[in-house]
Amino acid sequence: MSTQNIHPLKPATLSLPPGVPDSPGRQRRHTLPASEFRCLSPEDATSVFEIEREAFISVSGVCPLYLDEIRHFLTLCPELSLGWFEEGRLVAFIIGSLWDEERLTQESLTLHRPGGRTAHLHVLAVHSTFRQQGKGSLLLSRYLRYLGSQPAVRRAMLMCEDALVPFYEKFGFQAMGPCAITVGSLAFTELQCSLRGHAFLRRNSGC
Repeated sequence: MSTQNIHPLKPATLSLPPGVPDSPGRQRRHTLPASEFRCLSPEDATSVFEIEREAFISVSGVCPLYLDEIRHFLTLCPELSLGWFEEGRLVAFIIGSLWDEERLTQESLTLHRPGGRTAHLHVLAVHSTFRQQGKGSLLLSRYLRYLGSQPAVRRAMLMCEDALVPFYEKFGFQAMGPCAITVGSLAFTELQCSLRGHAFLRRNSGC
């Protein structure tokens, strides 16, 4: 269930103004990277949920993942998540887990199957302030290349509403037909994408 719409950071030391001694007793100032992509951790769960809640509940009344479920996946399989941070602030993210069946089922919404060869993308969301800037597309592209660098993962799957199918098709996803999962009155199309040929250059990534 997805929508279009990052610790440890590596601080860089700022230069001190001319004439100010850099004595051992003086604490250096630091700055955060302007832009960083990295895997998420359970400590990021609250920030993730705030973005997700605004993106989904305000539109459909439901969330793909609630706070406890976010913590669950970020504890079990943080390496299958990717967050985009700007100056230390989370602006967009993807959370996934592994699945081991041909199609998605109700169980796939809450389970991580470590032996699976399929990455199930649970949610893609962008902070409201940063939408309509192409961030969702860039994050998804980087995420698929990252998955492609993991030999054990052969394909990616997700479910989305019909209106979003063309967006995912641009990244190589193919519709598999209606998804067996429904949420309230919402119905979804199930899509899959082969990860062959994807390679991720791990520049600026903590994953």
